[in-house]
Amino acid sequence: MQNSKSSLAALTIGAIGVVYGDIGTSVLYAVKAVFETGHVPFTPANVYGILSIFFWTLTVIVSIKYVVLVLRADNNGEGGLIAMLALASQAVKDKPRLRKVLLAVGIFGTSLFYGDGVITPAISVLSAVEGLEIVSPAFKDWVVPLTLVVLFCLFAVQKRGTGGIGKFFGPVTLVWFVVIAALGVSHIAQHPEILRALNPMYALRFMFTHIGTTFIILGAVVLCVTGAEALYADLGHFGKKPIRLAWFSVVMPALTLNYFGQGALLLSRPDAVKNPFYLMAPDWAQLPLVLLATAATVVASQALITGAFSVTKQVVQLGYLPRLNLMHTSVRDTGQIYIPAVNWGLFGAIVLAVVLFRSSSALGAAYGIAVTLDMLITTILTFFVIRYGWKYPLVLCIAATGCFFVVDLTFFASNLLKLLDGGWFPLMIGCMIFTLMMTWSRGRSILKEKLREDGIDLKSFLESVFQAPPVRVPGTAVFLTAEPGAVPNAMLHNLKHNKVLHDHNLFVTVRNHEVPWVGLDRRAEIESLGHDCWQVILHYGFKNDPDVPRALEQIRARGCEIEPMTTSYFLSRDTVVPTIGGGMSQWREKLFAQMHHNAGAAADFLKLPSNSVVELGSKVEI
Repeated sequence: MQNSKSSLAALTIGAIGVVYGDIGTSVLYAVKAVFETGHVPFTPANVYGILSIFFWTLTVIVSIKYVVLVLRADNNGEGGLIAMLALASQAVKDKPRLRKVLLAVGIFGTSLFYGDGVITPAISVLSAVEGLEIVSPAFKDWVVPLTLVVLFCLFAVQKRGTGGIGKFFGPVTLVWFVVIAALGVSHIAQHPEILRALNPMYALRFMFTHIGTTFIILGAVVLCVTGAEALYADLGHFGKKPIRLAWFSVVMPALTLNYFGQGALLLSRPDAVKNPFYLMAPDWAQLPLVLLATAATVVASQALITGAFSVTKQVVQLGYLPRLNLMHTSVRDTGQIYIPAVNWGLFGAIVLAVVLFRSSSALGAAYGIAVTLDMLITTILTFFVIRYGWKYPLVLCIAATGCFFVVDLTFFASNLLKLLDGGWFPLMIGCMIFTLMMTWSRGRSILKEKLREDGIDLKSFLESVFQAPPVRVPGTAVFLTAEPGAVPNAMLHNLKHNKVLHDHNLFVTVRNHEVPWVGLDRRAEIESLGHDCWQVILHYGFKNDPDVPRALEQIRARGCEIEPMTTSYFLSRDTVVPTIGGGMSQWREKLFAQMHHNAGAAADFLKLPSNSVVELGSKVEI
């Protein structure tokens, strides 16, 4: 019982750091962004109205939608848009057209995650470093260079792994929440009447009195829920109970106290609107607060970077991106990975964002479109999960998701007003990633179809081969093939050039499924083809790490003896040649060919021993 309680406490503290680091730093810029729009006249009544809108936005979107409803939609204990997409696609698998549309919508939402992943670290770190301007105006010219230095250091240490850094995530962020809560309490104590804004009537009164203004400022209000998607994405790391406990016991109270503290400050000092968060602190505490805020934003950014690695790995497994060079940074935790291309690609885009926009206020204009569209997509997918997966009545499903759909759509529509002011930036990144993903998926389908058309039936081929068998040599040959039942090109080349056949031959196909995990008991299917030949299909979920040699060890008990020292792995290295009049437009075929050429080595991805791999190439026209 004691161990259970200590484990829950540890997971809760970890969730505070990893899950809520992003939303916890939104206090740095959210209130300031609303009043900087210039659409809200500065009056005490408007301060009450804005704070009430903030509180009820957090309550409806985070507390009710994500913490209460969406966390229930776990996919074998896993969360995130990929897990939700897998649930939704499985729920409508008997409706192929709808399933195809949902897959495209879900992949587009995943693409937008990268756009959000560029803006969030940029706005978080930049807003923290901007506190130096409050300490001394002389630091103004140093804000952007220092932000870039902090971000470079953060991305440079990624290859060392997050294990050591992760130990400090929870404690640093916990200190952050305690400090921001204390700052809020100190100002609320001077104006306790500010707590009346907890009453939703203040929000409703403001909204109905200033309908047009409310619609416009929702694009800034959404900044208070930055990182809400992380609640669901990190479900598999921490579980529902720690995430919910952390939100209701620490995060929500601290955010509420700080926002209301900023409101209390504005009631007494309207000029503090230029940076209400930092001006809450006394002069002697401002520099330490800048340092703590920078540390908190680094933690928030780290969690997002780690999430980008994890999502990319899942997307690769699902077949929407080519294999990428992936490094494991921990021998114990397989979830700790480092993908150089993603790491430095993100860094380059973030540097571009910081240099282009140069202030957290300008970046606030860029933020919102991607994240609100992601929230809208999550709501849509949730409807299909609870309607077709959980078989809930239609009326109940509409009631459960309809309210959130209207809220998300309203926020998204408001953020569209910022499209030309910077909203185009994350949308452009998302559209570029979506184009890559859909091109790769479509290209793989065309390539598989082409190989299937040109393929030779494996069983018939083996029968003809063994009528006049070639020389058999000792050892085992493992032929990796995309399609079971077809003769691998590598085998044809081996027979043609070497004119030999191994004593034991395995034809192995790796299949990835739309579930997070496939257990060891369902890992391998094996079928004897006679003459010491076997057809083997290996099954993996999108969070499993493919490891062909380890999986093949399991089939020893089924009559297939494999000795690692005498086993060779044969791979077909296909070169894609674009042709006019193929399955895609020519520019997409050329893009696919380039992606295929630059894909990471299959041997590394499948954990094949490098000294036992033989690659034989061929050209394929698409």
